[in-house]
Amino acid sequence: MDPITRWLVLLATPRLGAISLRRLIKRAGSPEQLLAMTPAALARWGVPASARRWLRKPDLSRISDQVDALARAGVHTLSMTDPDYPPLLGEIADPPLVLFVRGDPAFLKSRQLAIVGSRHPSPAGRETARELAFAASKAGFTVTSGLASGIDAAAHRGALDAQGATLAVMGTGPERIYPAGNRRLAEHIVAGGALVTEFPPGMAPHRQNFPRRNRIISGLSLGTLVVEAAPGSGSLITAGLAAEQGRDVLAVPGSVHNPLARGCHRLIRDGARLVETIEDVLDELGFLALRRPPSPPSTPMEPVLPEGAAERQLLDFIGHDPVFPDQLVRRSGLTADAVCSILFSLEIQAIIESIPGGAFVRVSTRPGNERKRT
Repeated sequence: MDPITRWLVLLATPRLGAISLRRLIKRAGSPEQLLAMTPAALARWGVPASARRWLRKPDLSRISDQVDALARAGVHTLSMTDPDYPPLLGEIADPPLVLFVRGDPAFLKSRQLAIVGSRHPSPAGRETARELAFAASKAGFTVTSGLASGIDAAAHRGALDAQGATLAVMGTGPERIYPAGNRRLAEHIVAGGALVTEFPPGMAPHRQNFPRRNRIISGLSLGTLVVEAAPGSGSLITAGLAAEQGRDVLAVPGSVHNPLARGCHRLIRDGARLVETIEDVLDELGFLALRRPPSPPSTPMEPVLPEGAAERQLLDFIGHDPVFPDQLVRRSGLTADAVCSILFSLEIQAIIESIPGGAFVRVSTRPGNERKRT
């Protein structure tokens, strides 16, 4: 067998997970020696009967289909014995036996910052993730995340906007993009970084895959930054894994009225570094002196402010926390019809954004870029 075939055979062994396989390989001396062992010797080591049968006579036709799928997708294969295997990931308690990489594998050994968070963030949270990823890229980090909708996707896009590198760690086989709506984003990531997974071709996005994916996100990175996360979310699992791995945990605070800020607030109470700007990240990770000032994005993101007096009056009562039309009626003294009309106008101008539940929030702006009020 060639090396890729050997590893695919081992990964497909029934009733043997990565930890058991790692122990067996270490005991046998190498993957080749493990595959050469007799069923009787494997039985003495406690290897289950179904695993012994597979190792003695694997379905090489099935494995050949996987090898072909890797070749068609242009996937690089890095095993734990490969000199190009990322050393930082190799330090964790349960490193993947094999990494399948689409894109440039060299980025796996780069200085990485993980940025993760809610799949359904607020507009302000999405923008915060994008801006921090942009600044982190300009400071020399590879931005690593999980290709999920929401904060993950915003972090990847921020790095790409900065013409920096980004890594997406997936919970599927290397040829399968999940969610499908991020397929175009994944293509851009391959061109400016890499897609990474420990799962072989054909693996669907099973729920149990994603906690395992999360340990790779944190394991590749010097620190994990959480931007909006509800209690019990997968992002907090990633942060917990980072702490267990001895890596830095950072979190962006939010409004006490935002339920998506509660996970970040809990992390901060438990000792995570509070992050407001990229300087907080660089200071925590010890790279403040290496910072390169971020240049502005290629396309402006700041919405202009409205010209009408009534619109400007109402906008004064709309911040980055969700606010409902009836609250605006009480705060502004305007009629309900006037408030609804102005909200529609502001939303059309992309100055505010509606969110699920019927509330509105102001779209983020940067100081100094607002149009002067009259």
